[in-house]
Amino acid sequence: RRGDELFTQHLTMSGRAGHPAFMDAQVQKAFMKQPTAFLNKKGSEGRKMKSNRVVKAIGLGFKTPQDAKDGCYIDKKCPWAGNVSIRGKLLRGVVVSTKMNRTLVIRRDYLHYIKKYNRYEKRHKNVPCHVSPAFKLNIGDSVIVGQCRPLSKTVRFNVLSVVSEAQGSKKFSKY
Repeated sequence: RRGDELFTQHLTMSGRAGHPAFMDAQVQKAFMKQPTAFLNKKGSEGRKMKSNRVVKAIGLGFKTPQDAKDGCYIDKKCPWAGNVSIRGKLLRGVVVSTKMNRTLVIRRDYLHYIKKYNRYEKRHKNVPCHVSPAFKLNIGDSVIVGQCRPLSKTVRFNVLSVVSEAQGSKKFSKY
């Protein structure tokens, strides 16, 4: 009985129900907060306190998502609310797996030229990417990812924007 009450406390939501950007940030034993946000500001009791959320613009023509500004998630690997800078390559791909926590796999299709036969063959690469809780992605969505510092053993990219939502069946979409 007591365990059920603790479990429901960890799943409390504020704002939009079910969206990961508005889930309660305190779901671990450690106190989660942004390292650059100061939480102990003194103020009068009567005034409404402004949110202490720190959000930055990443540049490169990408706008900061509204969920990154208004959300209450804590993600140190988020390019807007965390400590990650985007530099290097920008890639486009299609989401093929969302099974990992805050990480997804995109598929990049391309054509490889075979000189002997004067023809092209289809090839692909799978790229694991970190996805901020500001985005809610499904399999088949087309996304733009940007290169950043290594976030884990295999992850070197961060999702920056969603180009299009999932449509029909899986196919070689580029050509």
